[in-house]
Amino acid sequence: MPNSDQTISRPKVAYMMSRFPKITETFVLYEMIAVEKAGVDIEIYPLMREHTTVMHPEAPPLVARAHFLPFISLDIVRSNLQFMLRKPRAYWGTLLTALRATWGSRRYFVGILAFFPKTVHMARLMADDGITHIHAHFASHPTAAAYIIHHLTGIPYSFTAHGSDLHREKRMLCEKLNAARFAVTISQYNYETMITTCGAHMVDRLMIIHCGVDTNAFAPEPTTNEASAATHSAASDDTSLNIACIGTLHEVKGQSYLIEACQRLHERGIPFECHLIGDGEDRAMLETKVAQANMTDQVTFHGYLTHDGVTRLVKQADVVVTPSVPSNDGRREGIPVATMEAMACGVPVVASRLSGIPELVDDGETGILVEPRDVTGIADALQQLAQDEPRRQRLGYAGRAKIMREFSLSANAETLARLFAGESS
Repeated sequence: MPNSDQTISRPKVAYMMSRFPKITETFVLYEMIAVEKAGVDIEIYPLMREHTTVMHPEAPPLVARAHFLPFISLDIVRSNLQFMLRKPRAYWGTLLTALRATWGSRRYFVGILAFFPKTVHMARLMADDGITHIHAHFASHPTAAAYIIHHLTGIPYSFTAHGSDLHREKRMLCEKLNAARFAVTISQYNYETMITTCGAHMVDRLMIIHCGVDTNAFAPEPTTNEASAATHSAASDDTSLNIACIGTLHEVKGQSYLIEACQRLHERGIPFECHLIGDGEDRAMLETKVAQANMTDQVTFHGYLTHDGVTRLVKQADVVVTPSVPSNDGRREGIPVATMEAMACGVPVVASRLSGIPELVDDGETGILVEPRDVTGIADALQQLAQDEPRRQRLGYAGRAKIMREFSLSANAETLARLFAGESS
């Protein structure tokens, strides 16, 4: 088991997530890198390996050292037998508690059954490796795994609750929060949801730490450069408004409403080009929608891009739109990192007044907020920005300043590093 001197001097933290390396979860990747720079040794324990051909350039070294495990193997069987024999009460009690807490949720109940054997093996590996703390991203399966490992080994854990992982289903949330050394959530909206669900007595172990962005990587282009200035001189007499939207192509991201808003711009005679960055299950539907609106020359689907590709398109944009909506299956955004990245680049944003987004975007000051699914609102906001370059610049400057104050990746990583070491925030 970890000794207290090691915990205080240099923590050794196991990061857990559902899948790794997931191109859409840049915030997990860059948080781990930043936390290591802040003086924490990181080990990566994904529940599953994400098989992908597109990775951010910083990901391969972390992939090479990640602990990827099958669902079952001879070593996994041995680890389970060891805990059954040496700690039968902890083994069976933890399994039964987790199953009881997730009863009624097919997704969570089956997840416990599926992941429990490999999670028990992870517990043995972490104990043997001297892990001093576990941090899970997302309040769903990864935190359930951290909960199990904690009860088998005594290694303390924490977790970060983001968006859909918290709002879609809350079974076992209170058990997870009660057993955690501390829990992080990325917005005041989420904080209030968790306190309402689990009780005011949890307030001492729950804190808000925003996801952050690298304000050096995401920074405005120099305004003194004429070519850069031309990139952001949108919607003058012969220039199209350059619109970007970053995110998985899924109902919760609301891209269909942006496409409808673009159709309104087209009908109003406002020239534009729209870049959809990301991929997902709704791509075919969205492409059909664009084709039916005769906008295939104006709307481009880029698919998944690396960090550099996203940065390039964001910096070229005149406005980034985040048209998020609550989905039919209960998903909803936290605070989208893509919106933070755009603001860090000094690009004005149009976003939905939803969940924690108003904590990032101050309407009329650091961006423009519209109601979810308000196609006319999105179109009107884009038209206003197309016709008012000074306003775009004011919003962009103010957005950048807010990111520097409240959403800096390095500052947030230092806070996490102190918490992992057992210090107060």
